[in-house]
Order: sequence, then structure tokens, then C-alpha cells
Amino acid sequence: MNFGLDRLLSDDALRAQLKGRRVALLAHPASVTKDLGHAVDALAACPEINITAAFGPQHGMKGDLQDNMMESPDYRDPVHGFPVFSLYGEVRRPKDEWMETFDVVLIDLQDLGCRIYTYVTTLLYVLEAAAKHGKSVWVLDRPNPAGRPVEGMTLKPGWESFVGAGPMPMRHGMTMGELGLWFIDRFRLDVDYRVVEMQGWAPEAGPGFGWPLGERAWVNPSPNAPNLSMARCYAGTVMLEGATLSEGRGTTRPLELFGAPDIDARAVIAEMQALAPVWLGGCVLRDMWFEPTFHKHVGKLCSGVQIHVDHPGYDHAAFKPWRVQALGFKAIRRLYPDYDLWRDFPYEYAFGKLPIDVINGGPGLREWVDDAAAGPGDLEAATRPDEAAWEEARGAFLLY
Repeated sequence: MNFGLDRLLSDDALRAQLKGRRVALLAHPASVTKDLGHAVDALAACPEINITAAFGPQHGMKGDLQDNMMESPDYRDPVHGFPVFSLYGEVRRPKDEWMETFDVVLIDLQDLGCRIYTYVTTLLYVLEAAAKHGKSVWVLDRPNPAGRPVEGMTLKPGWESFVGAGPMPMRHGMTMGELGLWFIDRFRLDVDYRVVEMQGWAPEAGPGFGWPLGERAWVNPSPNAPNLSMARCYAGTVMLEGATLSEGRGTTRPLELFGAPDIDARAVIAEMQALAPVWLGGCVLRDMWFEPTFHKHVGKLCSGVQIHVDHPGYDHAAFKPWRVQALGFKAIRRLYPDYDLWRDFPYEYAFGKLPIDVINGGPGLREWVDDAAAGPGDLEAATRPDEAAWEEARGAFLLY
């Protein structure tokens, strides 16, 4: 199959439309061709394309910064000489003067299919700036490695943030190109927008179910996104960033597991299985041990639960990562009623709110976990209408 970048590089007619225009590129380390050349170099080698600026999202164009709220500086590309502006540094929205350095911006970002992954919000911010300044936006589309399933509560009004660009559920099931169409409609943006579509993407086909396994190499789109298993789990395990439990940062399997020194993972798994076994479909939970080399519980032996989604019996349609992690929280709350579960610190520049609520776009998930009388049926009743509404709303914008 061909991603949007590959199509642009191979299609003379497409590239001809960029001739004589100043071009900017928004990219990161996973913005690569099928032979693993970076988009910056591949596009700069095209005589029709004049790159005058580039932009880097969270974690930087180089993808070198590990954690949230670690800001990247502006710099000049050491090979090609154009400025590289940081959209996760002094600002998160493009400055007006930056918008004057180009006529059309190519967005080539590998997403993970999750509302909280900040490349989604950066897409919206660039679209809004392009509408204001009369610039063109082309999205060079890439697969959603989490595929088409939808899951989670819809972000509530007033809970918009850098990890919540609009009223969508945690797992949106769209590509970046499709999300751009939805943003333009939702926020009524008047912008010249184009999606350079993929060829041959089959999100319902195994074994990749969104990612073309065996056809394309995986390149980390951010430092703690090392493989397809992480991408599949992320819509659930990202909630651990708002919890005191480790999400496996500082290990070789970040965001595929959770644990802490003061829990019994076997007991947690047993409680999860007893409480809502139907929520555990598609995956296998395994108790294990880990010792983070950095981040939460650094240097401490943790009892953990690893969520396996790479086994032969993996069932993509049945796997519900958001529910699995919600159930993990609920099991810990039931086993350890006084457990200090929720972190309290400024999360992604959202001050005065608990991170778990910012992540979920409202307090509903946390309130369900902490309510001793609330069971799985209560969370289903609160969530299913949101999921059904999103399935219907996104339909008009799906390209594949």
C-alpha cells in the first residue's frame, strides 16, 4: 500500500500543483517513506517543491523529548537551512509571523487513533491558523493503527484542552485526513484543504487491523510509542498518566502495562475477571514484574499487569482498551478502597483540574471508579450513547 507521502512523491501531477508555491512541512520522526527516508529529505529532493519552513509537534521534529510538557526549541535544519518552528515550545499554536513563511503546509504525522494524542489538536490549530491567514493545508494521510473501532466518553463542553480538541470519544477510529474534514465542518473553518489519500488501506483486515503488518516498518511517532501493541492499548493505558500507577515508562513496554509496588497484580486480574469478564475480550492479561528506570516508581519493583494484544487469538473487534483500563482502576479501588489512585498536577497546561478528568474530557470515568455502588452497567449506560453518536457523526467524513 501507499501512504499519502508516497503518493505525492510518485505522482507528477500532484507535485506539479505545488510548483511555484512556498511549502512548509509539519512532521516528526515517523514521517518516512516506504524505504524509510524522511519526508524532509524526500520532499527537498523534488525540484518542484520549495520547502521554506518546517514545524515540529510535541516531542519535536526529532522525537527526542520523553515526557509531557517538555518543550522543544526552534532551530534551523542543519542540512537544508530552512527554519523549524516548534508547536510545542513557547507556543502551541502557529505564530502569525510563521504563517507568512509559506503558502501551503503539508501535514505528515503518524497518529495513534486516540483523542488525547496531541497531534490531533495540533492539526486543528494549524487548520485554524491557515483559515485566518489564507493558507492551504494538505494532509498526507497515514493509517490509524488502532483501526476503526470507537470507544469512550465524548469530551464534555468546557473540558477542551491540548489533549481534547473537540467533542469526540477517546478512540475515534479516523485518520488524520478524515479528522481534518471533521474539524473543518465542526468548527466551520473556511480553509483550502486537501487530503492526499492512501492507496490500499484496509482497516478491517487482519492481522494488522489498521496497520499494514509485513508491508511497512514501524517508526516511533513519539518516544513511548514503540510498537503496534502499544498503539492498540493506548486509548486505555493513556489514562494511567492521570494515575499514580506506573504505565511502564522507564521499561521496554511503555503503555502496554500498569502496576505499582503496593498492589497484587494477580488479585487485580482476578477482580477484573470477576467484575466484567466481557470487557476483557480480545486480549490476554498476564501478571508480571517490572522496575522502571525512570518516571513513576523509579527503581522500585512493581507488581504489574501486561495487556497482550499480539497473540494468535487477538480479536480486534472484541478488544476494548478503554474499558480494560477502566476495569483495572475499578478493581484496584475495590481491593484497596483507600488507595491514592489519582495524581494531582498540571497536566498538558490544564491547570486546576485533575489529570484523569482532563484526559477523559470530564469527570465521569473517575466518578464511576470512585463510586462503590457503581458497576459495569452504569459505565456502559453512560458511554454507549456517546459511542453510537460518534459512529453516526463521523460517517460523512470517512474516506476509506
